[in-house]
Amino acid sequence: MKKIVLFILILTSISANAQMLTPEAFIEQVRQNHPVAKQATIQIEKAKADLLSARGNFDPTFTFDAGSKTFDGKNYYFYTNPEIKVPTKLGGLDIKGGLQNNGGDNLANEATGGQSSYLGIEMPIAKGLLIDKRRAALQQAQIYRSQSDQERNRMVNDLLFDAYVNYWQWTSTYQLYNIYFNFFTISLDRYRLIKIAYQNGDRASIDTIEALTQVQNFEMLQADARVKLNTASLEMSNFLWNDQDSAYLLPEKVVPDTVRFALNISLQSLETLLSRAAQENPELRSYNYKLDALEVERKLKLQNILPLVNIKANLLNQDYNVFKGVNSAFIQNNNIWGVDVKIPLFLREGRGQYRKAKLMIEETNYDLNLKKWEVETKVRNYFTETILLQQQIRVTQNAFNGFSALLRAENLRLQNGESSLFLINTRENKVIETAEKLISLRLKYLKANYAIEWSAGILR
Repeated sequence: MKKIVLFILILTSISANAQMLTPEAFIEQVRQNHPVAKQATIQIEKAKADLLSARGNFDPTFTFDAGSKTFDGKNYYFYTNPEIKVPTKLGGLDIKGGLQNNGGDNLANEATGGQSSYLGIEMPIAKGLLIDKRRAALQQAQIYRSQSDQERNRMVNDLLFDAYVNYWQWTSTYQLYNIYFNFFTISLDRYRLIKIAYQNGDRASIDTIEALTQVQNFEMLQADARVKLNTASLEMSNFLWNDQDSAYLLPEKVVPDTVRFALNISLQSLETLLSRAAQENPELRSYNYKLDALEVERKLKLQNILPLVNIKANLLNQDYNVFKGVNSAFIQNNNIWGVDVKIPLFLREGRGQYRKAKLMIEETNYDLNLKKWEVETKVRNYFTETILLQQQIRVTQNAFNGFSALLRAENLRLQNGESSLFLINTRENKVIETAEKLISLRLKYLKANYAIEWSAGILR
């Protein structure tokens, strides 16, 4: 591992005024300023708004009903009826109270003349007793509020994985460019020395062509790497946003953390990763919340099988003090009550809706089981890939060390007049080829490593 770090440090030339962008600083900026991260937070705010709206079904309401009729100088009737109604979460019970002032020559028989007051209740005793639409809407809104946290986590999980992949892609292209640049510089210096030696009669002309060919080869590789580095830098800019919600390009003086690129990341055990995935994966948890919401819907549909039986009762009193002189005898002689009953004879609508609700739960459970297996297989796959890539990196690193040793030995032989430029170029090309393979494997390793946490849903 120390040799890998040393190799990176030797082949990477960083100017004195360069600024390093660490992966932690980059990811934190993405987490704070990227539009997708902010949209993920909006999902929670929208769920809060829906929850507030559902709670509005239990807001007290004030109504005022008034009217009068006068025709041909005759006062037929007049009435005023302000009323307050307070819904409760207890068994669908509604409490209401109001005042009345009625009069006129043709007042309806069921209306009480003069000033009166009332206090009463309305509630179901069959359908709607355990749960009704407004209580179901509130329970589901509370569930969706919790589910919105998982939706945010899913969006952030996907965003950060893409950000990590782009960061290390940028790092790998930067690494390759610097390798080609260093070998180009070495080959160019060698060509100049060979050319001077040729002019002094110490080298054949074919040696200058051999040296120049290697310079041109590295120059082409460097130009190609520069294009790839520019593309990677622009792709990195897709994730760069400031706190004013404005995107900006990656500054040219900013460089990646190439040392971290060469380090291994300690892995959690496969059992730990699978356990965390089962408990923390936002998509799996979202399915659980969906099942909770469907269970509320099932209970609501079950109520449709029951008959509709609603009762209402009011305590009446003269004047505007409903509790004046109230006792048991008073209650018996000053009340109004009623009952509404509706019983569908075949209950087909209720049975159909209830059956559909149960089937939706069954369908969602199948989706959940399928998703659990998909998550587990992805975690296992990326975990195995990471282990295998570590082994490939070790083998390739050993090969790189061997080819580098051969190149150093060949350079010493060349200085002693015992080798040729052809052999030097061959050794250099082999070192370059192995270095390219090593960087490619490092990039795959990092992608697979972050893909483990991404597939488990724990990349935050």
